[in-house]
Amino acid sequence: MKPFQLIFSYARKYKLVLTIAALSMLALVGVQLLIPWIVRSLIAAITAPDATMDVMDLVTRLTIIVLLIYLSRAALQFLRSYMAHIAGWGVVADVRKYIYEHMQRLSLRFYEDKQVGQLMSNVINDTDLFEQLIAHAIPDVIVNVITFVGVTVVLLSLNWKLTLLSTLPIPLVIVSLRIYAKHVRPAFRHRQEELGDLNAMLNDNLAGIREIKAFTRESDEAARIHKRIDSYRQSLLNALKLMATFQPFVDFTSSIGTLIVIYFGGRLALQGALPVADLVAFFLYLEIFYTPVRNLSTAWEAIQSSLAGADRVADLLAEDEEPHTAPGAAVFPGRARGDIAFRDVDFAYTPGNSILEGINLDIPAQSVVALVGPTGVGKSTLVSLIPRFYDVTGGTIKLDGRDVRDYTLDSLRQQISIVLQDVFLFYGTVRENVLFGRPDATNQEMIAAAKAANAHDFISELPDGYDTLIGERGVKLSGGQKQRLSIARAVLKNAPILILDEATSSVDTETEMLIQQALERLIKGRTTIIIAHRLSTVRNADQIVVMEDRSICEMGTHDELMGLDDGLYRRLSSGYVHA
Repeated sequence: MKPFQLIFSYARKYKLVLTIAALSMLALVGVQLLIPWIVRSLIAAITAPDATMDVMDLVTRLTIIVLLIYLSRAALQFLRSYMAHIAGWGVVADVRKYIYEHMQRLSLRFYEDKQVGQLMSNVINDTDLFEQLIAHAIPDVIVNVITFVGVTVVLLSLNWKLTLLSTLPIPLVIVSLRIYAKHVRPAFRHRQEELGDLNAMLNDNLAGIREIKAFTRESDEAARIHKRIDSYRQSLLNALKLMATFQPFVDFTSSIGTLIVIYFGGRLALQGALPVADLVAFFLYLEIFYTPVRNLSTAWEAIQSSLAGADRVADLLAEDEEPHTAPGAAVFPGRARGDIAFRDVDFAYTPGNSILEGINLDIPAQSVVALVGPTGVGKSTLVSLIPRFYDVTGGTIKLDGRDVRDYTLDSLRQQISIVLQDVFLFYGTVRENVLFGRPDATNQEMIAAAKAANAHDFISELPDGYDTLIGERGVKLSGGQKQRLSIARAVLKNAPILILDEATSSVDTETEMLIQQALERLIKGRTTIIIAHRLSTVRNADQIVVMEDRSICEMGTHDELMGLDDGLYRRLSSGYVHA
């Protein structure tokens, strides 16, 4: 979608307020054109050879009329500005909502090489420029164009020859506008990119402030931030330099018109071919005539800046969304049994770079399957294919005998709970984070889930219990506490399929025991897939699947695999962490 199409597709919703703003602008132009005409009438009356005392009454009447005009102008300026801002910020809010919804629909593959700060800049900084376009730039262009046309008509009625002479500089302004637009829009787009880079770096550094302090990298990181700030400043100055060059040129060009009127208008007045009142009015109207020309430079800058932001937003919205729901996809009927089957599954993040090849695996309902193998063989990728965080590039994955792609994404993912090693907790209270698993759960259900996860006791000891703020990403909690909260979320969701990806790693023995007890309660009655590096976690699985070189090389129970003389599992078990 082109930038203008993108912006105005959202502006349609605000037709009424934009219409009010447009009518206010038209009335405002008419009001502004009355003032010089009144001054002309006043001078003509005063300088008339037969002027009488009735002129005093005319002066009084004209003063009252001018007062009413000024009051009307103030009211119209308010109406035009406020209505335009309602539309402008309304469009910004609507676009931001849509961008966020679109970003939620993008696949995880999109986020693998993106910085959060850049995406935040797309949502906030780039869309912020839309208001500038709708509430300022476009209304200014409309007002200035209408004013230009109106003043031209009035000037032609005063003296058409002098009017044509005064318009001689206009073609120079039009040519300069075209040249300016060609160079300034890329400059503003580069400025927005630099701002996004700065936001991204600040976001990374603030999120990693503990690591910066732990490794005493404050000076190095400050230097990197300073360099990025200077880079943004330079990109901004480059854009402003273009503006600083363009505006004086427009001002100088427009002043040529004034020089022409001084020379030729003065000669006509001296020759008696142009009344003095008309000459004064001509000068007053000429200032109004060239004000739109000067203002167009500022409006043109705002338009180009806004379109640069719209370019970046359009690029983001052009990104493909996550695996599409097939036409006619069904909502999952009730609660899944949990039978999972992989049939000749291949997967590659990029063409020609296979991660998984020829995976065939049956996971019976309510069984426990452990995935083991060296780092990087695709264990986490394999389980990510079940909820369709990624789609297979070959073969099929079936849930209860039907291809997972035949179900709607929402109904499929409602059947699956995931507990990861790297637990993400949102800024907020313990209650909000646990209820994230099922927001409509009752307080009793939430507490029961916390007890099942062995989390209720430590939550009760927090300053405000379940209403304790835990900081961004749960920074106020230990790793084991965060892990148990994530298990409580999974318990509360109560999905029939459970994926545990390194859920007990990086915790001490006592904490692991609490987590293990919680997991044993959670596993009951569910199809469970475990990825782990602790022997105690995998040895009791119904089936252990050993992966190597992008495929499955061994399957069996712990005892069966340990009985293989030269089996990979047997070799790996010596390196596994024992309870």
